[in-house]
Amino acid sequence: MPRKHTIAAGKLFRRLARLRGGGSALPGLLVEKLEPAFLSEALSQLPEGVILVSGTNGKTTTTKMISELLASSGLRVFTNGTGSNFTRGVVSALIESIERDGKLPYDIAMLELDEAHAVKFAEKVNPRFSVFLNVLRDQLDRFGEIDYTARLLGEVAKRTSDTVVLNYDDPLIKRLDKQLMPNASAVYFGAHENVRHLFPADDMMRTPAKPTPKANTAKSNQHTDVELCGFKDQIVGFRIGSKIYKTELKLSGFYNFLNAAAALTIVRQVQPRVGIDTWLKALSKVEPAFGRGERVLYHKQPIEFVLVKNPAGFRLALASAAGANNDEATMIAINDNFADGRDMSWLWDVDFTSLKEDGIAMISGIRAYDMALRMQYDSVTVGDIELDVARAFKTMLTKHSGKPMRIYCTYTAMLQLRRIAEKELHMKKAI
Repeated sequence: MPRKHTIAAGKLFRRLARLRGGGSALPGLLVEKLEPAFLSEALSQLPEGVILVSGTNGKTTTTKMISELLASSGLRVFTNGTGSNFTRGVVSALIESIERDGKLPYDIAMLELDEAHAVKFAEKVNPRFSVFLNVLRDQLDRFGEIDYTARLLGEVAKRTSDTVVLNYDDPLIKRLDKQLMPNASAVYFGAHENVRHLFPADDMMRTPAKPTPKANTAKSNQHTDVELCGFKDQIVGFRIGSKIYKTELKLSGFYNFLNAAAALTIVRQVQPRVGIDTWLKALSKVEPAFGRGERVLYHKQPIEFVLVKNPAGFRLALASAAGANNDEATMIAINDNFADGRDMSWLWDVDFTSLKEDGIAMISGIRAYDMALRMQYDSVTVGDIELDVARAFKTMLTKHSGKPMRIYCTYTAMLQLRRIAEKELHMKKAI
C-alpha cells in the first residue's frame, strides 16, 4: 500500500498544479520520483485487476465505453479520465482517487495508454486484460514506423495475464496472438465483410475502397466474438454468437461503431454472466468522449468537434461525414504544439477530395497556411484563413450563423475551442 506521506504530497501537488493551471500529469511525475512503486502498490489492491486499452486510434472513446458498461453492471471502475495516457497521467488520476490511508475504493481499473507508455506500465503492473484496437501510421516524430509500434504492443501482450482482445481485421494486431503467456487467451472483434472495407489496415490506406458485397454472399467472420455487421445512421447491428443484435448509439462516426464492438468483446470477458441486452442498453447511453465527435449548441446551432491527429483518423472522420449534411460549414484548425506532434507532414497522406463540393469555410491554427496549401493540391476551395483560433471560431459563428458546423482540429486547437465554447460563449452540450 502506498505511503501516507507520498499520498499527502501528491494531493498537495495536484491542488497547486490546478491553481496554477498546470497539466494533469505533473503531480504524477513528482509522485513517481518520491515513490517509484506507487503505481503497482496502488493498483494491486483491485480485486478484478486492470484492463489496458491501446492502439493508434480510438483509445479514449473505447475506454469511456468500457468504463461506462462495466459501471452499469455494478463494478466500481477507476479510469484515467483526465485524458493523459502516459503512466504519470495514471498516477495523477490515482492521487485524486486514492484515500489518505492508501486504500483505493474500486473493483477494477480501465486505463487508456499510449503505445510506448503501455509497455512502461506493463513492466510495473501486469494487466489482467488488454484491448488492442489498431496499428496505423501516426506522426513519425512520435514512434517512427508502425512495425515498431506493433512490437511495443507485443511486449504488453506478453505481460497480460488473462485475456487479450484483438482486432481480427488488422494483420499487425491479429499476429499478437502468437505472443501470449501460456495461460492467457486471445479473443477477437472485427467487421463483417459488408463493411470491412471501411476500416482498412495501414497497408490498404492508399487503395480505393472495395465495393460492398451483396448481402446474400457476404460472410461473417466466425473467429470473432463480436462482429460489427452493419449500420444505418445511428442504428448499429452486431453479431454476437449466432444472433444479430441492434441498438441505437449516441456516438457518431462509423469508426466508433467498430470501437463499440471492441468494448462489447472485453466486457463479455470481464462479466460473462451479464446478458447481452443489458450491455446494449448501457452502450446506447454512452456520450462522445471529450472532443471526439462531441456536439454543442450555440443558439440552437449544432457544432461538432472532431479531433484529428494522424492520416487514418482524419481519413475516417472525413469518410464518416461525407454526405451527412451538405449545408454544413467546415473549419479546420491545425496546431503543431508538442501535444499535437510537431511533424505535420502526415497531412499530405490524407485525401481531402470529399470536401471539394462544398469547400472549407475557415482554416486556422499555427499551421493554417500549410493546411491551405494542402487544400490547393486537392482543388478544395478555402473561404477564410485566420491563424488565431479564437478569432477564427468567432468569425465562423458570425458569418455562418444558424448553419451546422463541423470543426476538425488537432489536440491543442480542440482544447482552445472547447474552452471558448464553455467559458466565453456558454455553449450547451447537444442532446
